[in-house]
Amino acid sequence: MTQQDRERIASGLADKLSYGEIARRLDRPTSTITREIARNGGPVGYRPQQAHQATIQRARRGTPAPPRADTPPDGLMGEELLERAVRAGMPRITARVHHDLMLSEGGRRTAAELTRRLKVSAASVSVAVNYLVQQGFVRRERDPQRRRDIYVIDDDAWYNAIMTSERQTLETARATMAVAETYGLDSPVGQRLAKTAAYLERVSLDIMESAARWRTLLT
Repeated sequence: MTQQDRERIASGLADKLSYGEIARRLDRPTSTITREIARNGGPVGYRPQQAHQATIQRARRGTPAPPRADTPPDGLMGEELLERAVRAGMPRITARVHHDLMLSEGGRRTAAELTRRLKVSAASVSVAVNYLVQQGFVRRERDPQRRRDIYVIDDDAWYNAIMTSERQTLETARATMAVAETYGLDSPVGQRLAKTAAYLERVSLDIMESAARWRTLLT
């Protein structure tokens, strides 16, 4: 890969292009772009000149690039999914736990396995898993023989997550309507809040109906 290629990668990251789009513009496999970015600071810390120099130095030493400390052990094929989750607002450790569960063959890990695989503290894993359970992405099972929790991501994970999110939005809509009634539905503030509540309620109900209708695609 040339210095110019790396400059174009940096430009693509600055423009918030996906790894696939950057790869298409460079006529390279997406996996090549993913590895290049991951081994040279990630999407936030990628610097084309430093990346080019580091590659030259590795070639002189004849040794492969060391893996990033925060790269999941399953490799880099899901790196773009991980970064998209982070960009969408999910905390990085939480995204890594979710990512690792998604890529596990059985869709399940213990807390000890997640801690070991991701090289993070048990407390960090606990916080991440609690968030994922609350949001419906993961469910918790108890192993009665070994007295430990097992965290599972199954086929219904995205359905559960969508339903959890929309129920929360419905609660927000109802609270907003309550405030609107307090101000009075004839007042400007009351009318504004009532419109907001009605919009949120209608959209949430539509999304929940659609999620239920297409749930069979997950089975």
